[in-house]
Amino acid sequence: MKTAVLIPCYNESATIEKVVSDFRRIMPHADIYVYDNNSTDRSDEIARNAGAVVRYEYQQGKGNVVRSMFREIDADCYILVDADDTYPAEAAAEFEKLVLDGKADMVIGDRLSSTYFEENNRRFHNTGNRMVCRFINLFFKSNLNDIMTGMRAFSYDFVKSFPISSREFEIETEMTVFALINNFKIKEIPVDYRDRIEGSESKLNTYKDGYKVIMMIIALIRDERPLLFFTSIALVLLIIAGIYFFPILSNFLRTGYVLKIPSLIVISTVVIVAAIIFFTGVVLHVLKRQHADNLERHLIMLNELNKKE
Repeated sequence: MKTAVLIPCYNESATIEKVVSDFRRIMPHADIYVYDNNSTDRSDEIARNAGAVVRYEYQQGKGNVVRSMFREIDADCYILVDADDTYPAEAAAEFEKLVLDGKADMVIGDRLSSTYFEENNRRFHNTGNRMVCRFINLFFKSNLNDIMTGMRAFSYDFVKSFPISSREFEIETEMTVFALINNFKIKEIPVDYRDRIEGSESKLNTYKDGYKVIMMIIALIRDERPLLFFTSIALVLLIIAGIYFFPILSNFLRTGYVLKIPSLIVISTVVIVAAIIFFTGVVLHVLKRQHADNLERHLIMLNELNKKE
């Protein structure tokens, strides 16, 4: 059974050697890949000297790097970890066992139930992590503790069926929602988190990347829960139309006259638009169900190919 450790890397010269060395020590049987994302600080050279296989992704952004990793590498278990040395390599053995035993398609390294809030003093990052968790758990009927962790493990089936659309740090949210929607087996394992060492700088921008994550969540709700998304919009429009319609109706019942005909025309238009939006959601819901069936057939084919090999 083959295990691949995947390390996205952008200007992490202060930590990349230790990350590679730790995983070589803990998982000597694994292939360790560092994907350099246009670093300018010799991160690639340091990783290569530490014993990693170094490859390059020239489109900037973690999502682009993960896309290339998943496309190019074949393994039975994939360990994805950040290059900033904030996650313990020792946890990877348990992650690997869960995946190779078939107990999980995605293992999440749960920082938020461990030492994250003690080690990370960036208040808005902490608030953002909590907010994203609540949104995902609410809209996708889950009970996860950490959505945006940088340490995960994946099965072959998950990796080869995951259509990545994210370009940057919103990739973690997309991974989680894809697993939830398509009924992949998910396990959460608490992992100790340590803050970056002095001289190692985070690439996250609290506001810019937070905005991108929120937009990603909205897009995922639209794409993965179209009936809920479009029905909600239609309902809001109907409520607005009702607020303006009932005074007109009340006046008509009392006097027998319709005094605000232009308003009634606008209200009727809003109701028609709401109906169109609702049926759009119905159609997209049916298409989504068909897509889910196609994905299930794809997974069956992958399993059959694995058995033949």
